Amino acid sequence: MKMTVAIGAKALLLVALSIGISACGLPRTGPNKNEIYKGSVLKEGDAFIITVNSTVTRATAVVPALGFGSSFTSAGVVGSDTISAGDTLGLTVFENVKDDPLLGNTGQRVSSLAEVQVDGQGYIFVPYAGRIKAAGQTPEGLRLAITRKLDTQTPDPQVSVQRLAGDGSTVSVSGAIGAQGVLPIERPTRTLSAMIASAGGVTINPETAIIRVTRGTQTGQVWLEDLYANPSMDIALRSGDKIVVEEDTRNFVALGATGTQSLVPFETQTLSAIEAIAIVGGLNSSLADPTGVFVFRNEPADIANAVLGRSDLVGDQRFVYVLDLTQPTGMFEARDFLVRDGDTVYVTEAPYVQWTKTLSAITGSTAAADTLATAATGL
Repeated sequence: MKMTVAIGAKALLLVALSIGISACGLPRTGPNKNEIYKGSVLKEGDAFIITVNSTVTRATAVVPALGFGSSFTSAGVVGSDTISAGDTLGLTVFENVKDDPLLGNTGQRVSSLAEVQVDGQGYIFVPYAGRIKAAGQTPEGLRLAITRKLDTQTPDPQVSVQRLAGDGSTVSVSGAIGAQGVLPIERPTRTLSAMIASAGGVTINPETAIIRVTRGTQTGQVWLEDLYANPSMDIALRSGDKIVVEEDTRNFVALGATGTQSLVPFETQTLSAIEAIAIVGGLNSSLADPTGVFVFRNEPADIANAVLGRSDLVGDQRFVYVLDLTQPTGMFEARDFLVRDGDTVYVTEAPYVQWTKTLSAITGSTAAADTLATAATGL
């Protein structure tokens, strides 16, 4: 009889402990599936909870649209011999006289004017020819202009013009690139990809490198990979262009029963849910519930309406996308569903985990109670 009473007392104690522990709440990584589903708009919550399928995947497959506008792509390549303000020229004049040449000393038919600088307004000064517009002309055009000016003062002058440097047509290059600085636009570096190569290439992961070009008040940007894959994006440069190489700043948050819980940067242009899970070490095999993989996101109205087949939603909407990796097509859906900037990828704990924690807590509590009872008996 005494043994029956003791067993009954222990059973009641276990039930009481279980209820007490449940009421107090056990440690866990976050909400369980039932708690998430309670937040659905169908249950007076504020989030749309959507199971991912091929239709949802297509409607939400949005990646950053990078590229250059027509003002960039329609600009032709700058002529390699076009003279610009700031350029340095070399001038040589051959005069068809011996005794009294216009530019040189007696008996000197050839006169050289080395390193003639084109001023900020685009002009140069040539003795006896005066101030001549050089910017915008080719060396041949400038040669003819100088010849016309000198022809009235010395018989049949022969003029040679050489463009010595391209300092007048320059671009600035900065950011994650081998050689930062102000670089001249020369014959081999008249396009964006050529200038990047000349500057030593990018110093970050090419898959996440973004090239931004500012020209006057307009700015365009392109993925480095797209720049090389799509020739139309390899724009012609203009003097004064500002080229900046930046790393992609997109990221997502991984929480719950994953290998790592952290803020994770994107490693590629596009990132699927299965890739995101793999980056953080996959599902925690001792904790994770593969039927409870969630992606939390604020969707713009156009995408939200497309996913739900509606047209009345206005403004950003809270969405929770559900992935069940145990379904026959679950892995395929996770492979095709794209994670976007600012997403939270959350994996719930398996139901038995909480039960195991409860049993562990109860076992520990009863052991402590037995110890106290034994100590009390011995007093």
